[in-house]
Amino acid sequence: MGMVDVSEKPVVLREAEAAGKIHLSGPTMAAIKAGRIKKGDPFLVAEVAGMNAAKLTHILIPHCHQIPLDTVQISFEIVDKAVEARCFVKAQARTGVEMEALVGVTCALNTIWDMVKYLEKNKNGQYPHTRISDIRVIRKIKAHIDKSSRAR
Repeated sequence: MGMVDVSEKPVVLREAEAAGKIHLSGPTMAAIKAGRIKKGDPFLVAEVAGMNAAKLTHILIPHCHQIPLDTVQISFEIVDKAVEARCFVKAQARTGVEMEALVGVTCALNTIWDMVKYLEKNKNGQYPHTRISDIRVIRKIKAHIDKSSRAR
């Protein structure tokens, strides 16, 4: 079968934003807010991890094309006993960037889990309350690039 041949498709502006949540215990959320996580700031580390993951999507998912990304932006918001992460990706490409946004947000959430897992484990080493949920594409945009309006 192989990858889909996109060589005949035009290069257009592509944007996608994905989001997801990691649900954590109250004490873990308090430790995050107070800056008391042993491995450092989970949001800073997860931001870098999410950006790197988005750029490596073509390696992780076999049928994804290698796309030169113009930007990857990761953001976090604390909502009750959860952290919502978002990954925005933009490129000028022949194929969409929603998979890059999904991989970026998923890796960011997994990185937060890794950084706080020592607080989330119960006495049996299990994670009874920790979960990642609501991973979804919030929006995607495909817009033609108007080359005539660019400065020469």
